[in-house]
Amino acid sequence: MIASLLTACNTSRSTSKSVETNSSSMMYRRKITDYAQKYVGTSYKYAGTAPSTGFDCSGFTSYVLKEFKIKASSASSVQAKEGRKKPLDKLLPGDLVFFGDETRIQHVAMVVKNSKDGIVCVHSTTSRGVIVENVTTSTYWKPKILFGRDLISK
Repeated sequence: MIASLLTACNTSRSTSKSVETNSSSMMYRRKITDYAQKYVGTSYKYAGTAPSTGFDCSGFTSYVLKEFKIKASSASSVQAKEGRKKPLDKLLPGDLVFFGDETRIQHVAMVVKNSKDGIVCVHSTTSRGVIVENVTTSTYWKPKILFGRDLISK
């Protein structure tokens, strides 16, 4: 009986701690995506890595992540190998989504929200600059989605 109570107490403590960790992790991820969304409207610039000159897709994601001391290359093909790969249905705010075809990575975006309604991302597009959109309901982006990566979790 006493062993059962001790086990229950220890389990309760562990669960509570993991909920706190998940909560603080999600708050951190929200800070990153809130910061990223401050750049909505910034113009697109090929190889751009700063808000003053404009961003390309990977310049934008690397700029945002570096503001939070997270190392990320400014090349999408390299970012596609950084961190750890995650299934699309497990992506969290701040994770990256990669787009392209069988031959190469063509684009990267940052997840803002992932729900039953789809994956909403903030990204720098050639035609509209930095925008927020649901890439899984986009006829342009959806067929190009390849995979996701987590550069935030340790």
